[in-house]
Amino acid sequence: MSKNPPWVAAVFDLDGTLCDTIALIVTSFRHAHREVLDIDLDEAEARAWIGRTLPDIYAPHGELAPVLRESYVRFNLANLERLQTSFEGIDRLLDNLEEAGVRLGVATSKHRAAAERSLAAAGLAHRVPLLASLDDTARHKPHPDPLVHAFEALGVEPGKGVYVGDAVVDIQAAKAAGCDQIAVTWGAGDRTELMLADPTAVCDEVDELARWLLG
Repeated sequence: MSKNPPWVAAVFDLDGTLCDTIALIVTSFRHAHREVLDIDLDEAEARAWIGRTLPDIYAPHGELAPVLRESYVRFNLANLERLQTSFEGIDRLLDNLEEAGVRLGVATSKHRAAAERSLAAAGLAHRVPLLASLDDTARHKPHPDPLVHAFEALGVEPGKGVYVGDAVVDIQAAKAAGCDQIAVTWGAGDRTELMLADPTAVCDEVDELARWLLG
C-alpha cells in the first residue's frame, strides 16, 4: 500500500457502498407500495430509486407522499438489523485508510438516526464519522451540498478529495462538488449506467477500490 495516498480525504455514500442495505431498502419500498397503494412494486424499479431522498421519490404521489414515507420508514427501522448485511473487506479498507492518514467521512441521503443505526449494525460506527445526512443540508444528491458539507467538516477542499458511491446521483453530486468520483458496482447501481456517468474510476471489488484509494 502507498504511504502517499492520492487523496487527502475520502467521503463515502452509505447504502450500497459501505453497508449492504439493498435488500432492506427494496423490501421497504415494496412494503410501502403494498400497504398504501395496494401495488406490487417491481424490484428493479425500487432498486433504481436507491440514492435519492424519500421526499423526492414519493413527491409524485401528492397527498399520499407523507403516508408512503411513514410506511417506508416504519418498516425499514423495524427490520434494519434483520435485513442489513455487510460487504466483506470494507472494515479492513477503512482501517487501512485511517492508518495511511486519509480523512474519512460519510455523506448519505438517509436521516441521521437511521444512518447511525446502519453504521452500528455493520460495525463501522467507530471507523468512519457520519458528516452529512438528510438532516444537514436543504438540497441533496445529485446537488453537491451534502458532499461540500462533509469536506468542510473534514477541513479539506473538495478538489483534494474523492467521493465513493454506487449510484449515478453519487457521481453527479461529486462532479458538481469538484471532487473526484469512484463508482462501485456491488450496490444498487447498474454498471453500464455508472460507466456512462464517466467517473474517475469504476471498481467491481473492494480490493480494487483499496488499490485506488491507497495505491
